[in-house]
Amino acid sequence: MQKVIVCFTVLVESSPQAIPLGSGCIASSLKQSKLISDKYDVEIVSISREEKDFSVSKCIDKICCNNEISFFLPGIYVWNRSVIEEVCAQIKKRFPNCIIIGGGPECTANPFGFTNIDYAVAGQGEAACRELIEQLILNPDFKGINIQGVYAGALCKNCKSKAVPGFALAKIPDLQNLSSPYLDGTLELKKEGGALWELARGCPFKCSYCYESKGEKKIHYFPQQRLEKELELFAAKEINQVFVLDPTYNANKERALELLKLIKQKAPGIFFYFEARAEFIDRNLAKGFAQIPCSLQIGLQSCDEQVLQIVHRGFDKQKFLRGVNILNQEGVNFGFDLIYGLPGDSLNGFKKSIDFALGLYPNNLELFPLSVLPGTDLYDRRHELKIQFLETPPYSILGTEKMGCLELEKARVISFATRLFYTQGRAVPWFNTLCRSLKCRPSQLCDDFAKYLDDKKINNHLDCSNFEFERIMEMQIDFVKEKFLSKNMQKLFLPMENLIKLNGAFSCTVNDGSTQTVNLNYHPQDLFSEYATDLNYFAKNVRTYNCKVKTFAGNNGPDWKIIK
Repeated sequence: MQKVIVCFTVLVESSPQAIPLGSGCIASSLKQSKLISDKYDVEIVSISREEKDFSVSKCIDKICCNNEISFFLPGIYVWNRSVIEEVCAQIKKRFPNCIIIGGGPECTANPFGFTNIDYAVAGQGEAACRELIEQLILNPDFKGINIQGVYAGALCKNCKSKAVPGFALAKIPDLQNLSSPYLDGTLELKKEGGALWELARGCPFKCSYCYESKGEKKIHYFPQQRLEKELELFAAKEINQVFVLDPTYNANKERALELLKLIKQKAPGIFFYFEARAEFIDRNLAKGFAQIPCSLQIGLQSCDEQVLQIVHRGFDKQKFLRGVNILNQEGVNFGFDLIYGLPGDSLNGFKKSIDFALGLYPNNLELFPLSVLPGTDLYDRRHELKIQFLETPPYSILGTEKMGCLELEKARVISFATRLFYTQGRAVPWFNTLCRSLKCRPSQLCDDFAKYLDDKKINNHLDCSNFEFERIMEMQIDFVKEKFLSKNMQKLFLPMENLIKLNGAFSCTVNDGSTQTVNLNYHPQDLFSEYATDLNYFAKNVRTYNCKVKTFAGNNGPDWKIIK
């Protein structure tokens, strides 16, 4: 059998952004070593948790494939730790002489917390893993470790390293000389698939809940020449979307603008997803985003400045609002992230953050429970902040001084309802019109929708993505009808129903280019006019116009016409 080095990971999902980039970077680095590549084949094996009949035995079958595994390098994350531990145990039984080298965020947080690995690499692993394997090839019986960031695991009987406080992370590799797993063919790009595009490593901020909270406050950039070649490859492979890996893409505005111009030139047909800070958005940058197909995800987390101070998250509300307003004016798609369970926050505070966020017309709102990740500043301050959380992955918050388990459960239910109604329900064009008509806050509307779901026996523990859009729209219309009837505002229901149906048809055309037909009681021009933002005025002054409307993909974007 061929002797191989297997870089393995379990992916969190099956989607265009679920790509084994970490394993690809390690494998690419190992291939650069002549000493390693002369003796071993280097392979990447990955499997998604969402694959049919996913199990440890299926992982083992996929890993082995009649090869003699000499080194096994699993990437260990919050979502796969328990599975990886079992896989490593099985690998050792099948290949007793195989050396297992663990890496990834879980190893970085605590390299001494694993029972089924020989070595753990804390920090970025390209250089450290390569040097470790080279040393093992040259001297299989060596008695110690002298590589920064490499620590002996429970299975390593030859090494003397022990758990010590303040362990050092692996040195950051020179990004100028680091090989690209895309350009050298280590990771294969599939036509009409997706790619994770790494632009930089490091972060200038110190948010306590993030792994970067204890890293150096510096950004390391990949060379422009490499990025340009990768863009050209993405375009040549005709992939559909690229997820940009840079925690604050616009931290350097000049570089951000330069890359946007490069994207427009090299890959104008690909949709890009960025993470950005709203405070750093100016007119030029917004115009640059508007010139390419893209969406920005903005980490708001909370609108309470005192809560954010506790977790060392900077927030300037005035600058934030100014940046978001510019994005709206330039027509740039953007969404927000919110976290519930932050120390110092309350259920009412979380609802205020929902109100603040949805009042700014984001295209999506993602809501998450706080995870107290080992290796973060928040984890180190857990006793000081009096927070309780799961001691095992996913390390979810269980209680704070201001949010007990009941409040956290209520926040979870509201979060589910908000995602389903607003984000999955594509409600952005008409959501605030509905709130104004009912004279209620966005969070109250979402809370009421959560109660509606409970009354209808709709499981709020499901993934929102499991709901078909047509089904969600039916629920939206039924819920809105109930709300108007309960307030004796039946006259407003017909225009609201028409707004939901027409915008729903348009969203389907935008989403997948499909042609939709919808029966309306008002002329589409009236429904798309500014008059429709005030339902009371609309119901009193706009005449009905029964018609059938078709939405379709036109030459200049989605379009419509009356067909009957």
